Amino acid sequence: MTTALAENDHTDAIGRTERRCGTIQADRVSALAATLDLGQGAGPGAALPAGWHWLFFNPFVRRSEVGADGHPKRGGFLPDVDLPRRMWAGGRLRYLAPLPVGADAEKQSEITAVKAKSGRAGRLVFVTVRHRIGTGGTLCIEEEQDIVYREAAAPDAPKPVPPAAPDAAEWSEEVIPDPVLLFRYSALTSNGHRIHYDREYATGEEGYPGLVVHGPLIATLLQGFAARCRPGARLVRFDFRGMAPLFADHAFRLAAAPAEAPDTLDVWARGPNGELAMKAEAVFAP
Repeated sequence: MTTALAENDHTDAIGRTERRCGTIQADRVSALAATLDLGQGAGPGAALPAGWHWLFFNPFVRRSEVGADGHPKRGGFLPDVDLPRRMWAGGRLRYLAPLPVGADAEKQSEITAVKAKSGRAGRLVFVTVRHRIGTGGTLCIEEEQDIVYREAAAPDAPKPVPPAAPDAAEWSEEVIPDPVLLFRYSALTSNGHRIHYDREYATGEEGYPGLVVHGPLIATLLQGFAARCRPGARLVRFDFRGMAPLFADHAFRLAAAPAEAPDTLDVWARGPNGELAMKAEAVFAP
């Protein structure tokens, strides 16, 4: 019998492209610096910190075009996957040249892979999107994002048990993600997903125990933390994967240790119960 997955595996979306232009606005950079309690942030002409490009090029659609989860309705650039849950599961970043604050920049995106699967977690669709961001003819950032669409978990389904975080941290910092931090980051990144600011929706509709900390926010914090562990060095690659959600008002730790490869750090986010929430590898220019 033909399954729904086989009828529409969305592979026709592979090769679809999108182009967005915008200015790397200094006031938005300053606003994120204030949100992260980092002072004034980078001024005009300075290099945008790693991960802060996620402030820009995000669509802000009309209210009538917003779905029930707060995201733009399905369709458009990304495939119209008929699964109710969607999340940013991880990515791979290459920092090739500084992206100056104040510059007019362009982001070119392409869907490079769509894979449909079915298993114990139900139906899943993995979408890989490649982004290239540049200014003045110079390519500054190359990125691959992994987006996952999945079925809603059954009420009686067992909760997945995340792996334990490593214990071998050489550097560590605590983060307390309060609801104001989550709300401000959502606003700055034009992220309307209700799991980050609407507690009733997050708990009642999507089954989380509280407001969910954004994966890109955790990845941004990890990149800044890795840079502080290697002062004066330039981050050139950052690969990360989300392993388990983190929640508002529950402190977690950023941690790092030297990796076996030269000029490389293993970095991770350790949840309040010792779970591995995100793991990453940060590579610096030799």
